Parts: sequence; structure tokens; C-alpha cells
Amino acid sequence: MACAKCSFYMPKGSTASALLEGKNNLLRMRQEIPLTEAEMAALDDGVSALESLLSRLVDVPTPSGQTPVQLRAESLVQIDVVQAAV
Repeated sequence: MACAKCSFYMPKGSTASALLEGKNNLLRMRQEIPLTEAEMAALDDGVSALESLLSRLVDVPTPSGQTPVQLRAESLVQIDVVQAAV
């Protein structure tokens, strides 16, 4: 995780799913395996590094040109209630 801690390191957008999977695996390991304090600290350090990388990818455009934030905003649909005239 040394590269993930460097402020100038920029992960590729295609690695976002791998980063999420890695973070989930670390969190699951934290819950399911008895760990020493040193192991817990290392695991927490890894989780924070992955969160940092994921936060840097939020504004990186996808191949379509939109950022992940824009894609999420577009996926929300507002439904207006229309009253029928009787």
C-alpha cells in the first residue's frame, strides 16, 4: 500500500472496482479473524489508504466523459404526481 499513500499517486479509473473489493475484503477480515493490535492497526491503515484512493477517483471522468458523481446524479429519477381531470 506504499504507492496508495503517496499524494501524487493517481490510480486508474478502471481500478475502482478492485479498490472497492479490496476495501470490503479488509473490512470483512477485521470482523471475522481474531487479530492482534498491530495487525488491526495495519488493516485500518490499509482501509484508509483505499478510501483515499477511491475519493481521488470521484472526479475522474469515465470513458463517456462524465464523472462518477454525475452518473449517480443522472440515475436518480424524480417522479411527479399528475392528477387526472375527471
